[in-house]
Amino acid sequence: MNTKDYKSELLSMGERALIASRQLAVTSSQQKNDCLEIMADTIEENEIEIIKANETDLDNGLKNGLPSSMIDRLRLDSRRIKSMADGLRELVKLEDPVGSVISTNIRPNGLTIKKVSVPIGVIGIIYESRPNVTVDAAGLCLKSGNAAILRGGSESINTNLILARCISRACLNANLNESSVQLLPWTAREAVNFMLKMDSYINLIIPRGGENLIHKVVETSTIPIIKHYKGVCNIYIDDSADIDMAVNIVENAKCQRSGVCNAVENVLIHEDIVEVITPKLAKRLLKNDVSIVGDSKIYQLVPEAQKATEGDWSEEYLSLKLSIKCVSDLDEAVQMINRYGSGHSDSIITDNKANADYFMRGVDSSTVYHNASTRFTDGFEFGMGAEIGISTDKLHARGPMGLRELNTYKYLVYGNGQVRG
Repeated sequence: MNTKDYKSELLSMGERALIASRQLAVTSSQQKNDCLEIMADTIEENEIEIIKANETDLDNGLKNGLPSSMIDRLRLDSRRIKSMADGLRELVKLEDPVGSVISTNIRPNGLTIKKVSVPIGVIGIIYESRPNVTVDAAGLCLKSGNAAILRGGSESINTNLILARCISRACLNANLNESSVQLLPWTAREAVNFMLKMDSYINLIIPRGGENLIHKVVETSTIPIIKHYKGVCNIYIDDSADIDMAVNIVENAKCQRSGVCNAVENVLIHEDIVEVITPKLAKRLLKNDVSIVGDSKIYQLVPEAQKATEGDWSEEYLSLKLSIKCVSDLDEAVQMINRYGSGHSDSIITDNKANADYFMRGVDSSTVYHNASTRFTDGFEFGMGAEIGISTDKLHARGPMGLRELNTYKYLVYGNGQVRG
């Protein structure tokens, strides 16, 4: 298919999505929930067909030399398909954000002004590898009253096409517009590049994937984007920290799952306790096969450590590797995090409330913790039920994004004949 054909079909998809979004904006919660239930049932009923398509993608992935980690993310089985369906059913239980009143203001002239939550409109989601994102994104967008145009990775195209057909069928069976959720059926880059210019139809782009993907989207798009490039998360261990607590938290934040964006990458330790805690912390980390790099002080205290370079403090390892630095005080820790961190998730371990308050105000990140692991930055852990992603932007959403973050707002103004003098 040439570029002109992509343009023609994509513009048609955009028009259909725009119409669907305006219908969804006034669709009842009950009808949206019914659709989610039907969607879940349809996916389970088509398990054999989904797995067959997934096997084709897996075979192609192996032939193309996809790394084992991507093969694992790509693979679907009965358990994962059930998990996708159950995720949709969990969405049914969540409160519909559409129409909730954010604030009410009654003016002296009698006007009642309500700030009300409304859908964003048409959301484009670009993602890699995981076919479960197709279902998660479709469910979240539909529940929040938005139409969706999805573009999955080329490695999962056959699986995604089957899942998209199940979703469209469910929409029809629920008497919703089948264009409420659409999937780009092409893998060519030209198609996604043109999609990113469709600002007449698409209101928001959410890229989910590696830093390279997100940079390409940002460079190309004329549509507003919500994103995070990487997760360089930090933990500062203050001089009044409980040592055992600090060691446990760092171990969890690094080792519980090291290849995710909310895993810790840098640990900063106050100089007054560095000689006490570092040997204990290093012993625990080395037991978990963590590779340690450190500044000159850490290098002296931990024989197994490698010397850190300037680049290490801003590196997202996504592996069992950790940078450790000795800092002189709380201010240095805050400055270090704001300079080298990515604005994702950072934590202070301390028994000093004033220090905790200062850190939590001073660190410019989407999520800041006191005496807890950074691994909790997740929509499910935050009680959102599900998330569309995590944002390190400041407009309009920040941190884990659930249903409420897929809404914007408008003002509804009620009068009884008022005119402005």
